Parts: sequence; structure tokens; C-alpha cells
Amino acid sequence: MKAKIPINPDTLRWARESINMPEEEVAFKMKKDTAVIKEWESGVSSPTYIQLETLAYTIYKRPIAIFFFPEPPTELSPQNSFRTLPESELEQLSSKFLRLFRRAQAMQANLEELNEGLNPVPKKIFKDLRFKPSENVRSIAKVVREYLGVELDVQIHWKNIETALKKWRSIVEAHGVFVFKDAFRQDDLSGFCLYDDEFPIIYINNSIPSTGRQIFTLFHELIHLLFNTGGIDKENDAYLRQIHGDNKKIEILCNRFAGEFLVPENDFRKSVYRKNINDEIVEQLAAKYKVSWEVILRKCLDKGLINQSYYEAKRQEGIKRAEEKRTRAKGGNYYLNQAIYLGDRYLNLVFRKYYQNRFSTEQLAEYLNVKVNHIPRLETDFLGRGES
Repeated sequence: MKAKIPINPDTLRWARESINMPEEEVAFKMKKDTAVIKEWESGVSSPTYIQLETLAYTIYKRPIAIFFFPEPPTELSPQNSFRTLPESELEQLSSKFLRLFRRAQAMQANLEELNEGLNPVPKKIFKDLRFKPSENVRSIAKVVREYLGVELDVQIHWKNIETALKKWRSIVEAHGVFVFKDAFRQDDLSGFCLYDDEFPIIYINNSIPSTGRQIFTLFHELIHLLFNTGGIDKENDAYLRQIHGDNKKIEILCNRFAGEFLVPENDFRKSVYRKNINDEIVEQLAAKYKVSWEVILRKCLDKGLINQSYYEAKRQEGIKRAEEKRTRAKGGNYYLNQAIYLGDRYLNLVFRKYYQNRFSTEQLAEYLNVKVNHIPRLETDFLGRGES
């Protein structure tokens, strides 16, 4: 009989439960019976070192060393980060999302290390602006727009919706909030944010083909940060029936804020004056404000310009078009995608520090979340693509 390796079975169980992965799924991935996983987690037996490597690096995405610690490590939980979501929603978060949630925390740690603990921008929106759930959404939107220094006419004259997303991302980052992207592979989650006193961050789901939805998510999460809380932008807001008090007010206000900020009520009222809303008008308005059809349709519905059935029919059409767009889309250049996910501001920061000999090539790879031999290709695509 082979000797057991001295790992902590409690940490094995913790690693699995931290990503909401059932024992049966681990067993399937390891090509073992569920009973074997139970034995590993109870300490009756242990995986081989090679099996532990698979568990750590492939399934749980954890450093192998932690499985030899006397106790499972303490880390920020989704329950602590996303206080406005009900427990039932938190329990349904996928393993993929929870691994990304941990990755987001690692990015915050990277930013702290790279900036020596101090956010370097002179104007930090998350410190300068604070709001209460009871405040008027139009007033909040006006204050935020003035703070960011982008007049509506400037937004309207951007070339297209793709340009708008790049501009908004750059503007938000210039005011202290780093914005990252990733392919969540989960359509019901458009993005999330993690609050921090120095390095709050926003993650946008790049696997959602609607650029307009990504812009909406950016501002939904930004206002969450201005309430000093993390948040998740969900496609289906039925969970609102399960929450109460300030948590419910915050979630409702975050959605309303994004719509009001991007399509201010006063200007929208002029744009639809004496118009019969149809597909052509909706398309024109979406192009004018550089937003998705859904934002315009929701505005029209709230003002009684369209009925619920028209809204739902057009919303379903939009979902179908987005799915067709996703089906046609190819995987693209992996390195270019990674550069876009990390963003210009973060990549400039990392490479600048590296060429100042602040850290090793191995540490550079960790900051970029790539293998060492992939660094040159990532840097080439980053430098060659222009504005992201």
C-alpha cells in the first residue's frame, strides 16, 4: 500500500466547496468513483502527487502548496463581496465564475504590488463621490457625468458603439477604477465589481456579444462601487423579489442609473417627441446614444411609448441576433484577446515596471497570467493593436 502524502483533507474539501463544485463532478474530471473523492476529503486515503497536481492546477486553480497548510486559507467570499444578492443567487454561482472571482482578487493584489499600495491617479471617483440609496437617480447621473467630464454631445459624436466602449473604459480607468474583461461563458452574468479602498475593479463579460450590454454593465458596476459595495450585473433581475431594504434600493438604482447616465431623460424626451416608436426609431436612438436596443426599449416602455408585448418581442429578437453573432464569431487571436482583456492601462503599468527592472520575467508572467514563453507574443500584439 502506498504511503499517504501529508496533505490536509480539510483543504481538499474547502477547495472544492469554494467553487461550488459537487463531489460527482470532481470524480468525473479525475476519472474516479465519487467514493474515492470522499475518501480523500475525509483523510482515509490521499491522491498521488500527480493527481494532486491535477486537482490543484487544472480543477481548483489553486497553488499546490496550500494543500499542505495546517488549515484552509482565509479569503474574501462572494457572500462578503456581493452583499446585495440573496443567498439563493450566490449558491448558484458557477465554478467558472468563482475561479474568475478569485482571479479578480489576485488582480487587485497585483495592482497593490505594482503601485506600492497607493492608487496613482489624482482624481479617484470612488473616494470623491459617495451616494445613498435614497438619492434621486437623475441627480446622481448628472453628478457622475460632470465628474467624468464627458458631455452628452461628446458621447453622441463618438464614431460607433465599439468606440464608445473603449472611450468609457479609458475614462473610468483614468478616475481610479481598473476595468478588466474575460470570457465568463455564462450569459446571465454580464459583469461584476469588487470594492476596495484603493483598488476597486470591474470585470466585464466579453463572451456576451452585445457591446451595448457591456457598456451598460460598466456603469451598473461603477455605481455599485460608489455605494461602497461589490455587485453583479445579472440579465434576469427576478432575484429582486427576494431582497429588501437598502440592498433592493441599491440594485434597482444601479440599473436605473446606467440607463439614465447613458440616455439622459431630458434629452431622450426631446428625441422621441411626437414620434411613433418602431424598429427604425429604436435603431436610430441606439446609434445616437451608443447603447443597446434594450436600453432604448426599456426607456420607451417606462414612458408608456410601447407596450410590454412589443418590448418582450423585440428583446427576444435581440437575444436571437446576439446568439447568431456569437455563432458566426471565431475564437480570434488568443494573445490579442488577452491584451484586450487586461487593457492598455494595466499592460502599460506592468511592462513599464518590468523594463525598470522592478521584478523578474517569471513575476511578469504571473502579472500577465501567461506562461513565460508566451510573453513576447502578448507584448507584440499589445503594442501592435493600437487603442484597445
